[in-house]
Amino acid sequence: PPNDQRYARVLAPPGKRPPRRVAVIRGQDKSRFTDFYHLVLTWPWSVFIGVLALVFGAINALFALAYIAQPGSIAHARPGNFWDAFIFSAQTIGSINYSLMSPQTPYANGLVIFESFIGFVYLGLMMSIMFARFSRPTARVVFSNCAIIAPFDGVPTLMFRAANQRGNQILEAEITITLARTAVTREGLVMRRFQDLEPVRKRTSLFALSWTIMHRIDETSPLHGLTLDDLQNSQMEILVLLGGTDETLSDRIYARHSYQPEQIHWDRRFVDMLTLHPNGRRIVNLNLIHQTTPMDLEAVGLADGNLETERALEDEGASR
Repeated sequence: PPNDQRYARVLAPPGKRPPRRVAVIRGQDKSRFTDFYHLVLTWPWSVFIGVLALVFGAINALFALAYIAQPGSIAHARPGNFWDAFIFSAQTIGSINYSLMSPQTPYANGLVIFESFIGFVYLGLMMSIMFARFSRPTARVVFSNCAIIAPFDGVPTLMFRAANQRGNQILEAEITITLARTAVTREGLVMRRFQDLEPVRKRTSLFALSWTIMHRIDETSPLHGLTLDDLQNSQMEILVLLGGTDETLSDRIYARHSYQPEQIHWDRRFVDMLTLHPNGRRIVNLNLIHQTTPMDLEAVGLADGNLETERALEDEGASR
């Protein structure tokens, strides 16, 4: 894009519904018309239920027209009455035996047999798609709405937090951090580049409570030497992907988040959100996951060049 045009966020901000597609795709081949299953799975529930109702009504309307095409084909139905034929069609496709209206001609009996077959196919498709929508594994992982850059063991470190809202165990959890920014090549080409940010701990065997993810900003880090203005001018976005196996679902789950420059705070620390109940059980206060406090640089030893950080856990969930 032109230099004065900004990229939209790759991931939607917290609390907003993510777009069905991250970009407008033009020039697709004909396979897009056969990708109906994927399209249905991406519909909101309101749209999905509405489409099911419309299809159900359309099928019954078509059969109602077919029934009234032959006057007198349905017993106890008013001749040529669309509503009576529609009700009879709905009773037929739903296998409802009210025994008031019934087919009384070979033509009507043939339609009933064909409609029953269509009803079984429609019901099977509807139930299979609904099961696929209900059975999709989802993660209830919440990320802090801000990231911080503060000294940790004497090195500037990017930190943010994640917590498992279900309180169960996510096994073999892995974190991937990617820096997306706009760069200009020597030839003057403006392009979007993605660089991996190596976390201090990429994997934890057990993620149950909370996890403070860290990336050291040393000489090998793509963030080394960058200022806030540099991050804003390059339209930076930090993309986070957390994956693992939910022990309850026994399936792989994923959670995504992103941070922009205005969501990164300097020289602050996260408020501790883990406490102990008198009976010894851990209490995770998710109301505090986003809260930070100013970091007292003199108290942690920066004044004399000897950094002694306060208690900060890389993986609170596994260590406590």
